Amino acid sequence: MVRGRDATPAVEEVRLPAPGPGELRVRIRAAGICHSDLSMVNGTLAPTYPLVLGHEAAGVVTEAGPGTRLAVGTEVVLNWAPACRACWWCRQGEPWLCAANAGPAVARGETADGTPLHVTLGLGALAEEVVVPERAAVGVPDGLPPEQAALLGCAVLTGAGAVRNTARVAPGESVAVIGLGGVGLSVLIAARAAGAGPIIAVDVAEAKRELALAAGATDFLLSDDQLSKEVRARTEGRGVDHAFECVGRSATIRAAWRLTRRGGAVTVVGMGARDDMVSLAALDIFHSARTLRSSVYGSADPDREVPELARALSDGTLDLRPLVSGRIPLDEAPAAFDRLARGEGARWVVTFPD
Repeated sequence: MVRGRDATPAVEEVRLPAPGPGELRVRIRAAGICHSDLSMVNGTLAPTYPLVLGHEAAGVVTEAGPGTRLAVGTEVVLNWAPACRACWWCRQGEPWLCAANAGPAVARGETADGTPLHVTLGLGALAEEVVVPERAAVGVPDGLPPEQAALLGCAVLTGAGAVRNTARVAPGESVAVIGLGGVGLSVLIAARAAGAGPIIAVDVAEAKRELALAAGATDFLLSDDQLSKEVRARTEGRGVDHAFECVGRSATIRAAWRLTRRGGAVTVVGMGARDDMVSLAALDIFHSARTLRSSVYGSADPDREVPELARALSDGTLDLRPLVSGRIPLDEAPAAFDRLARGEGARWVVTFPD
């Protein structure tokens, strides 16, 4: 839990309500430490405190409220943006933009001293148990490695969806990925599966090289003032067909723009700050004929695509082991947030004993 902006996350006891109509109690088996959780603490987002962090998780249904379909014992991946299926965006086939999606924090439960509590993105999944609407839980096959299954609900769906749904990368197209956290590495995995090439991974840390190559990159480059030159040297002087920005900063969005060929596409996957403005020359926008767009939650329908990814994980055609930097107990989560802020590793995953 975190008590306020820039406060240190701490493990505390909380009280959850019993599941009401259409709600489930889920015992968490694994939960990823995601950069979006860090954004709840460092001021990028403005949630309400006190706040239970966590929105990327897998678990098991332990109690079902009236009117639910998922049975007790069902293994699930949590969905932090469940679609209402009734608003204009849902009816247009864009459930990732659903008008009913929760804000950064939703009121649920209370602290041990009775203070009203809030949970991140309606989940608060860095916890032993959660109570969530049934539409925020997606059933998956039994027996998935929990530390990998947890990542399906955010990093993997976001990264794979950006490649498959938003950019629609085709075999033989060239790709650059800036920022190699869990989402950026997921973009690399999906780009390799799409048959892209070359796949150029970019980060500020040399330590990300081996992670990038394991995830599917053909090349690794450090982000410096020679970056555009190095990318063009690998793409016959043109630049890449697709650049994916997975950091959420104006500087890296501009860098992605410069790496992309005329007529290519820049897909912004990272979530940035409200006051971090991006500036591009009007003539450059016209002359380059590039497309600049964002990918919200992978432009995905989690109810359909999480089960697809889970089946691929189950049958071995999807390997997420390169994304898991380590399994840690809940009391080590605060230290993992520090590592995340320093850019160390890919995904640190909190796991709970069965």
